[in-house]
Amino acid sequence: MTDAQFTDWLKSQAAYRCVLIEAAVQIGGVESVVYLATKPFTTKPGEAPANTTYLPIATVGTLFTERLSLEGDGALSTGDLELDNVGGERDDWAGVGYVWTNRSIKAYIGDLRWPRADFRMIFNGIVADIAPRGRSTLALKLRDKLQRLNTAISEAKLGGTAENQDVLRPVGFGQLFNVTPVRISTGTLEYQGHHGQIDGAIEARDNAAPVEYTTNAATGVITLTDSPAGAVTLSFRGDSAGGYRETVASIVKRIVTAYGKVSDRFTDADLDLSGLATFDSANQQGVGLYATDRLNVLNGCQMLAGSLGAQLVMSRLGLLRIIKVALPGTGTPFVIRSEHVVHTKEGESTLAPTGRTAAVGAVKLGFCKNWTVQEAGTLAGIPDRHKDLFANEWRTTTKTDAATLAKFKLNAEPVQQDTLLLTRAEAEVEAQRRLDLWKVPRTTYEFDGVPELLQLELGQAVTVYNPRFGMAAGVPGIVISLAPDWNTGRVKVGFLV
Repeated sequence: MTDAQFTDWLKSQAAYRCVLIEAAVQIGGVESVVYLATKPFTTKPGEAPANTTYLPIATVGTLFTERLSLEGDGALSTGDLELDNVGGERDDWAGVGYVWTNRSIKAYIGDLRWPRADFRMIFNGIVADIAPRGRSTLALKLRDKLQRLNTAISEAKLGGTAENQDVLRPVGFGQLFNVTPVRISTGTLEYQGHHGQIDGAIEARDNAAPVEYTTNAATGVITLTDSPAGAVTLSFRGDSAGGYRETVASIVKRIVTAYGKVSDRFTDADLDLSGLATFDSANQQGVGLYATDRLNVLNGCQMLAGSLGAQLVMSRLGLLRIIKVALPGTGTPFVIRSEHVVHTKEGESTLAPTGRTAAVGAVKLGFCKNWTVQEAGTLAGIPDRHKDLFANEWRTTTKTDAATLAKFKLNAEPVQQDTLLLTRAEAEVEAQRRLDLWKVPRTTYEFDGVPELLQLELGQAVTVYNPRFGMAAGVPGIVISLAPDWNTGRVKVGFLV
């Protein structure tokens, strides 16, 4: 079935819509799957799963909402799935014998007359928990698969019998300036820069003065030639297992597939590989991330993406994407006209403004993070002109628009936004991009859309025509939220212009 045929079916008044849900759950210590549906449905012997009856106890409307954050911080998307429990016959589902937390859940839509294989996936995520909703209903709390990244990036310790055996091994990605490596033992001059293979060391310093050392790139360990007098720091090019990476998309892909809790790591099947490749090709800025403690995988990846004004999101089909809030959006613009907008019974359009951003007249970015800030008094061994590099955590760049500052009577000194960008040139380009985007007040809109708009994706470019709100000649926008209602085949669309 083609996309066009599927859309025609969604629009059809003759469709017998049914949503099938397959939810993993541990029952009495055994990992199992429960099969649920919005209408009675049983598979045939030759289908997968074969001879399976889906319990018709689910209520599915707006199962899940995809959303971009205009603040750039990203967030886990949430939703609910209601299950009928009239008479309490499923009270035990919310008891201690059933464990739903952090189990997978998938939903598919199709026609009652179709074979199981023709149903299309509409959601692939995680169950956060189950809870009663009054006496007659249970609710599965849904999360997107980013929930699996809510885990420490690494819990590997130095080990052995030395006094530092319980210290976590650090991890570093991209190019890193002046980190504090972990001393493997006070009885040696060995320091762990990264838990694993690195691309190479750039320099080692003792109280910011360069010192001699040797590097074991295969293990991420450097060995000083002489005993240090003070704080040992290291600049190096980090993780290089399978190849060195220095861009946001390449490092994010490496972290989510190779770090964190082993059972929760992503595979290529969890990634929008084409979208990540496109993002990587368009965003080749160098970045660096270092962690010596229990940095959360999701937080670390959002820090990387946020350096470019982007964020990690999961598609409703459970694929990881990196999307930048930018105008225009990505791809060829989808043209939205009045016929795509649902109207009320009174004939009024559902398109309406929902918010407005404040004008920004200046943007200040921190870049080239100094991972070990050192007191000026300890830096006697280096030239004065270099001391600021080691005594301050960030270098900064500021871009301003005098006309915007004057028009809106804004403060010329903005709050600094920290990034993991490495160079001034790339930080200046990003600061100017953000200023150009937000120096004009932006408005967000929402409307109920017809089935054709179920094909829209977050971050996609749109051109919207409407007789209201200055859209008569068409305005460019970017999709920032999507909330499909599978009962009606419609979708609530949010966009920024």
